[in-house]
Amino acid sequence: MHIDIDKDVCIGAGQCALAAPSVFTQDDDGFSTLLPDREDGAGDPMVREAARACPVGAITVS
Repeated sequence: MHIDIDKDVCIGAGQCALAAPSVFTQDDDGFSTLLPDREDGAGDPMVREAARACPVGAITVS
């Protein structure tokens, strides 16, 4: 699984971090980022839900 966060689109709503806190977090500016060593989703079944929860569609999972 590959997760991509479009930093130009992200508004820092934090829905991804709420849906999949073992994969996503927010950086010092409040924008979404992946936790270290979680770039592949770490098998978390909530990663796709986190992408769907993004209000601006900044997260893609492939």
